[in-house]
Order: sequence, then structure tokens, then C-alpha cells
Amino acid sequence: MSERLFDVEPADERVRFLALLEPFAGLDPAELERVAASVGERLVPAGAAVLVESGLPGTQLYVVHEGTLELLHKQALVAILTSGEIFGHPTLLTGLAPEFTARARTDSTVYCIPKDVAVELLSRPEGVKWLAGNLRERLLQAARSMSALPDVRTRPVMEVVRSAPVFCDLDTTIRDAAQLMIDEGRSAILVNARDGLGIVTDVDMRDKVVVGGVSRDAPVSTIMSTPVHTIGAEVLAPEASIAMMAAGVNHLPVLDETGKVAGVLSASNLMTLEARSPFALRHSIQSARTEKDLDDAAADMPGLFLDLLDAHLDAPSLTRVLTVLCETMTSRLLELAFERHGEPPVPYAWLAFGSAARSELTLASDQDNGLAYADTDDPAVDEFYRLVAEDVNDGLVRCGFVADPHGVLARTPQWRMSLSRWQAVFVDCLQGRDLDRMARASVAFDYRQVAGELHVDLALTDIMREAPSHPRFLKGLALLGSKMRVPLGFRQRLEGRLDIKKDGLVPIQNLARYHAFARGITAPTTLERLEAVREASGEDAATKQALREAFISMSQLQLRHHARLLQAGRAPHNVIDVATLRPLTRVTLQEALREVAAAQKRFPWPSGLRL
Repeated sequence: MSERLFDVEPADERVRFLALLEPFAGLDPAELERVAASVGERLVPAGAAVLVESGLPGTQLYVVHEGTLELLHKQALVAILTSGEIFGHPTLLTGLAPEFTARARTDSTVYCIPKDVAVELLSRPEGVKWLAGNLRERLLQAARSMSALPDVRTRPVMEVVRSAPVFCDLDTTIRDAAQLMIDEGRSAILVNARDGLGIVTDVDMRDKVVVGGVSRDAPVSTIMSTPVHTIGAEVLAPEASIAMMAAGVNHLPVLDETGKVAGVLSASNLMTLEARSPFALRHSIQSARTEKDLDDAAADMPGLFLDLLDAHLDAPSLTRVLTVLCETMTSRLLELAFERHGEPPVPYAWLAFGSAARSELTLASDQDNGLAYADTDDPAVDEFYRLVAEDVNDGLVRCGFVADPHGVLARTPQWRMSLSRWQAVFVDCLQGRDLDRMARASVAFDYRQVAGELHVDLALTDIMREAPSHPRFLKGLALLGSKMRVPLGFRQRLEGRLDIKKDGLVPIQNLARYHAFARGITAPTTLERLEAVREASGEDAATKQALREAFISMSQLQLRHHARLLQAGRAPHNVIDVATLRPLTRVTLQEALREVAAAQKRFPWPSGLRL
């Protein structure tokens, strides 16, 4: 990153500038001059980052002097920072990794206030008042910019209608129309009328024929409704519900941009959509009163997954939804376990590892988890948490997440221990590059706290940030990752069977993990690591974008493969017979794997670590 510190701004100019800003405006002249004298000035070229999300904690308070910076969270724009705006205080005061990337939009200069001066300034009443107001505004900005779980209820209605409309003519008999509805599995049929459309529904058949006595040999025109209420394809599902209720109908033909009927929306479509909302399922899980209730709620996950995939939700968003739902199950299982075994004797933290920690969970993922508890001399504490962990691990199996075959489970002693022992494990992982340490580090260092009041982030993440100063560990991590070679055969073509996770996604995960840890970056997801590494190292955007696209395309293929297996009544897995892929899909996969293979060779290892 081409940034440099310099000291050319006269002190009296800094005083005049800062005196106009909160919280500096409340300082007396002597104090203001002391703060101004401590200030360094930094030139930040356009595109360079001052702070990197999930990167190293900040050590200064920043004030924008000239230029414009953008505040980003998960690559989404949260705020624009212009002259006089202050940033960097959350990471400075907490010692935690930045939650935002602060990147220059234009060539900019920022004032840099040392930590000791900044902490003293923000501890004053004026500083506390400014801090509270600023954090509140940032929270509101983030809430407006970011969405939590995508809700399928906000899909356009055309994404809900899954089949083409069925038509008949005016003189078609009711008997033939009913048979056509049965054959096509529809609850309504459209009638080509002379002056527009007519519609006959299953309710019309029941009320007018079965109950009303209209002959089955009469023309369908005798029971059709006309004119027909319609709705545009771009209308959102909630609006369609209102329109349907206002019209007093249960079916609405959906018109495309040319006015042609593209499908028929039914009330049952909307009811299914409501039931399959991630929010609705999460609520069902949270409100489950018994383990049986929770098991029943979890049984809806495959159906929700198919609906979300059918709604064209992108792979990162879909796996994030599955991760959130799994975490909700875990939290509810913990609550049920505490109801059975009693209140926690000491604070604890339930930890997710692997794909769950990276928000990359799929329905083929197994459960990887652990538990940390506050230090204690009482052996009964570990026994208590063993019982709790067994309940949760067994419950997650019933919910569809099989136990990790390597025993990465909170019920096992090596993944359930006091916080100080966890710290010792993390420190030990950095001490060398033997296979056991590397394997444990590759799992444990991908962690996220799911539940509990024992906050482990500072205790464990600070150790992970020491990775750049442990070259043997980094070399071991690189060697471990290099074993995952992309399976391209003769002339770099795909043949036979491919494990899309092990052979395609894991190599990218390994690259992203290695380069992030080598720079002290602790971003949780693979895509965020790729972005954070680029921000911190200045690598060209094309390389990062190619790997990002390869990861997303293979993730999408993985999820579509899972969907086909579910629809065939089989359990999802990651092994794909390449011969069954469509030609375009196969070519796309080959190109993605070639990009990964090239990236493994092209990515620069830190000095002295080239394999």
C-alpha cells in the first residue's frame, strides 16, 4: 500500500481545523494545541485502505482532512466520509478487528491521532457524548445498508409461479376442462374468451358443478369468471397478497412486460411462500417447546433450501441462511439442555468451526463444534458441559447435520475445555508445522462464537494475529494447503467423478486462509478473506475477482447438485459424475478449476516461504 506519513501541516492550521469539530471543540486552547501537536498526517492514495475489515486492530484515531473515503461492510457501502469526519474509534477502543473497511475514494489526507491521546480525549464528557452519537449513527447507517436473512416473500411473483399457464376454449366441456386441470396438476384453467380472458378454478368446479348442479357436459364458459383480475410479473409477493384479498379471488394471472400471460398465481403459492420463509422457519425453531418440535421444524429445511435455490438466491446468501438456521437450532438445543441439566455453573462459549464458522454451511455439511468455559478448579463443570454438549450434538444429528467423522465435536474432551486451555492450544498450533498441529489449526482457526456469555474473541483472535511472526507455522499451513491439487487430467480436462468440495472449493479456502493469516487478517468467510487480502496487500483486482467468481460458480454447482439429489429422494453429497453435466456447465467448471490451479502458482508466498 503506497501510503506515507509526513508532517507539513502547520500546527496552528491543525488547531483551527480541529477546533471546528466535535469532540475537539470543547477543549480549552492549551489542550487543543497539545492534541494538535500529537497529530501526524497521512496521504492515502485513491483505492488504498486505511483500515481493513477483520484485519489488524487500529492503533490511531483518524480525522479526514481532505478528500473522500468510503466505509464498507462485507463490500457493501455503509457511509461516505468527507472532510471533518472521524473514524477508527471502535477498533481503537476495543482492540478488536475493524468491522469496516475504510478506503479512499479519492486521493485523501487524514489526521492520525495517537492512541493514548485519543483515549484520553474520548474519555472526557464531550468525547463520551460524541462517541455515543457517532456510534448510534453508524448503527443506523449499517442497518439501512445491510439486510439480514433474504426473505423469499419479497420475491417478484413470477419467481413464485413455477409452471406455464393452461388454456382451453369457450366451447370446451366442463368435463374436459376438469380432466385437463387434473392432468396438469393445476387449480385453475384460463379460457380464451372473445373479448379477453376467462378463468375457471377448482372452487368453481366444486361450487357450480358438484354442488350447483351444472352439467359436466356444459361448455366451460357457463361457469367461468370474467373479466379476470391480473397482476404484473414484477409485483412483489406481499403486494400480490393484498391485491388478491382486495379482489376477493384466489387466483391471479401474471402478465409479463408484453402483456402476455406468463403464469397463474394462486393463494396456495403465497401460503407456501410464507411457510417457507427463512424468518418463519427461524421463528418455528426458536419457539420449539420440545426437542420433537425442534426436529419437526428442522425437517422443513430441505424444502426451504429448494425454494431459495429456485428463487435464484446466490450461493453465498443461501449458505449464510443455512448457517443462521443451524445456529438458531444450536441455541435452542442449548436452552433445552439447560432446562434438563440446570443453569450453566460458569460462563461458556459454544464455538462453530469449519464451514459453519465461515457461513458456508450446506445440507451436506457435518457438524464441527467445540465449547469453551471459564477457568475453574471444579471438575464437575466439565462433566456438566459434557452432558450439555452430548444433547446438542445428538440434537443436531436429528436436525440433519451428521457428526464430524474426525470427532470435532463439543462432546469430546479435546474440543471442550477451559478458555485458558483453548488459548494454550492456539499458541501450540503456532509453534511448528507438524501435521497434527496444522490440521488442528486449519479447523480451530476457522471459528465463530455461536452462543454463550464467555466472550472469547480477544483471547483467541489476538493469538491468531501472531501468525505472521511464526514462519514455520505459515510454511506448514502452506504445505498442508498445497496437498489439495486441482484434479484436472490430460490437457486440463475433467473426467470421471469429482468431489466439488474437496477438489474445487477447499483449495480456494486454503489459499484464502493462508494469505489472510499471513497478514494477520481474521475475516471469517472465504470471500471476505479474498477481499481483505486484496485490500491489505494491493493485489490486482482481476486475480481476486477470478478466484471469487470461481468460488461462487462452484458453490452454485454444489448446491444445484444437492437439490437434484433431494428431489430424487436421496441425501445430498458432494461427488459429481462429470459425464452427467451439461456441456456449458462442464466447460464453466473446467475454467473455474483452471483458474484455481493458476492461482495456486501465481499467488506470491511471503518472503522465504515459497514451496
